[in-house]
Amino acid sequence: MKHKTVFLLVVLLASILRLYKLDRVPVSMFGDELDVGYHAYSILKTGRDYQGNFMPLHFHSLAEWRTPLYLYSTVPTVAIFGISPYGVRLPAAFFGIAGVIAVYLLVKKVTKTKRLAMFAAFLLTVSPWHIQYSRAAFEVTEMLFFLLMALLFYFKAREKSKYLWVAVFFAMLMPWVYSTSKLYVPLVLLTAIFIWRKWLALIPLKHKILAVGTGLVLGLPLIVVTLTGEGSQRFGYVSVFSDPTVVPEVGVDRWEDAKSRGETGEGLSPAIADRLIHNKYTVWLKVITNNYLQSFSTDFLFMNGDPNPRHSIDGIGEFYRIDSIMLLVGIIVFLKSKLEIKVKTFLVILLLLSPISAAITRDGGNHATRLILMLPFIVLLVSYGLNWLRKHKTAFVMCCLLYVVNFIFYQHNYWVHNPYQSERWWHAGWGEAIQLIKQDEKNYDKVIISMAGEPAWIFFAAYMEYPPEAWQENFPIDNKTSLRGFGDVSHIAKYYFGTANVEGGIYSLPSLIDGKTLYLANAKEVGGNLIREPDKTPIGLKLIDSVAFPSGEPAFYLFTKS
Repeated sequence: MKHKTVFLLVVLLASILRLYKLDRVPVSMFGDELDVGYHAYSILKTGRDYQGNFMPLHFHSLAEWRTPLYLYSTVPTVAIFGISPYGVRLPAAFFGIAGVIAVYLLVKKVTKTKRLAMFAAFLLTVSPWHIQYSRAAFEVTEMLFFLLMALLFYFKAREKSKYLWVAVFFAMLMPWVYSTSKLYVPLVLLTAIFIWRKWLALIPLKHKILAVGTGLVLGLPLIVVTLTGEGSQRFGYVSVFSDPTVVPEVGVDRWEDAKSRGETGEGLSPAIADRLIHNKYTVWLKVITNNYLQSFSTDFLFMNGDPNPRHSIDGIGEFYRIDSIMLLVGIIVFLKSKLEIKVKTFLVILLLLSPISAAITRDGGNHATRLILMLPFIVLLVSYGLNWLRKHKTAFVMCCLLYVVNFIFYQHNYWVHNPYQSERWWHAGWGEAIQLIKQDEKNYDKVIISMAGEPAWIFFAAYMEYPPEAWQENFPIDNKTSLRGFGDVSHIAKYYFGTANVEGGIYSLPSLIDGKTLYLANAKEVGGNLIREPDKTPIGLKLIDSVAFPSGEPAFYLFTKS
């Protein structure tokens, strides 16, 4: 009973950390979250994504194709809450909480130790890495939940082979959630087949057929959409193999080799040695190995984390610094434990495989989203360290106090400093700006939304909850018109997306618009701070309203001609 009570308290804490003020922190829905929300809204209203594709296997967003499962997961919550923080973020929070339960069940099944499982659940509950991704519309908490469930049912299947198809089912769902799994899952399946090939050969034929059939049903459509380009387009953007800097780097290296031999001038031909040492393959290998090793670095794991403020809190690693000590202890304890050698080997290989997908992408060495497959395995190792330290009461108490200090420091940064430090990364201000347009547009014939900052289409469509049927029929990116002073701009109905391209920029705006036109300006187009000094509004313009970032700095201004 005491153990169950503690477990329920851990789940309650996980729920609080992932649900408390979910509508306010992070401070705004960034573009990808709104993209998720508007796709879900379009599916809800029309059965099509916002580009008009019927119940797609990959969603066609503004610049890429997106994996579908998280977007479909948000349809019920968007139906209830609309395109809002709760509408797009609740599924991530739900799978984050479910992941805490799943890691407990998995560790208990593998190790037969309830206390070790409780440590793992608690560590995942308070993990900065896991909390960060559970509080925004990131797909990866859903992917992690499916990974944990796949492993749980695989170890169940070793006792009762009827569960094998369930393990395959959860594993094959992962690539439908996030693209890094498209490489990781096949590697995991091959590893499992190799390590337990003798056991797999002995299980009943009907269970093999069911497992293989499940894999084919979920895997073949994925192969088709990947080969046709829909499922691989994003990889083409971020892959090291398409990095345009590789060829110039090779050229510079070969030129330096020639220079070291005293050769100068134009039209030099590289020597055979130059070609062997400096080529795109050696550059790719260098980048991939650097990325792979960086993912295990103390800087990424314990010191600074991902440099993107949406992915990590400034100055805080993906794990607490005290975790670094417990990880070292845990590795030793894990390797010396009585756990079956095949299980140890399997789990170690899964950890070593987890950064590979990220390593073959640009900036993949510290990209927390692509590297999150590492998280549960490191949590397991840290749990072993804590479980061992528990036998040394004084050291264990000191360690717990350090965890409390680390946790308080992280929470303070997350709730107090991070909202202001990351406000621009979360595209704060857009929601309020579109609301201003909603309030005033009935009095105007034309609304021009500046493209001086982020591309405005998805912010407008999502915050407006623009009718998806109309959006699909008159997709604004493809719907261009010429607007005096703005050039060719995209538009839908009376809404135009563009920036003044004449000399003087916004200060020439009075000559380009009339009193029946609204212009939503990015604050950087104006300079200064019209919120504090509205009298400095450009001559000829009337400042209708303004929007500030949470920090108080100006974000947007709404103008018309005075």
